[in-house]
Amino acid sequence: MTAEGDKDITGLKAIGRIVDEILSLLCAEVHAGVTTAELDAKAGQWLAERGALPTPKQVYDFPGNLCISINDEVVHGIPSEREIQSGDLVKLDLTADKDGYVADATRMASVGPMDKRVLKLARCAEAALGKGLEQARAGRRLRDIGRAVEAEVRRQGFAIIPPLQGHGVGRTVHELPNVPNYDDPAATQELHEGLIITLEPIISMGKPDIRQLSDGWTLKTRDGSYSAHYEQTIMVTKGAPLVLTAQ
Repeated sequence: MTAEGDKDITGLKAIGRIVDEILSLLCAEVHAGVTTAELDAKAGQWLAERGALPTPKQVYDFPGNLCISINDEVVHGIPSEREIQSGDLVKLDLTADKDGYVADATRMASVGPMDKRVLKLARCAEAALGKGLEQARAGRRLRDIGRAVEAEVRRQGFAIIPPLQGHGVGRTVHELPNVPNYDDPAATQELHEGLIITLEPIISMGKPDIRQLSDGWTLKTRDGSYSAHYEQTIMVTKGAPLVLTAQ
């Protein structure tokens, strides 16, 4: 969507703040022994307390309040009785709506002692998003974002997972335009003021190939390598973007 006035900006800021707040609370609850179903239940409770709803559950009938993906699970992990263990890299992806406005963000939480390269992978996803933010301003093109993200990921020795991209957001969970995480010559759309999009580098420690599990949702790396995912919802301006999910 494109925010067209104060009402839109106020609504987007409100849901962005809720998503950010709940993800921060959830990260604090991630520890060895907790199940992903328990985290999901907390997310549902906290959304309800704030008058918000889990968008993927409404739009796609996703079986959870948020996606929880661990280690080689790339995205769309279904909450279950799986217990989180020491050494896990947990990705919490929450999309929520309130009063007709939607925001989407992903945070990562590590548990116990972590392999140094896994920590580097997680930090790389965050750094790559930062590079993308530098390009996300009116007059630049979608390709500029992807080029910046890809350059940082490759510089650090990791792989972009090309099929998984950022996207438009604001009224529902997935809108146009798609926001590639790589230098895509076809991504020529010019960014304009008020455009609401997500930036979300999704990267792998190994090869970029992925597969879908029989549950119809969860995507994993084919080679079993760890993946990282970091995401923010932003509004494009003439200068630095407004990060709606980090206020």
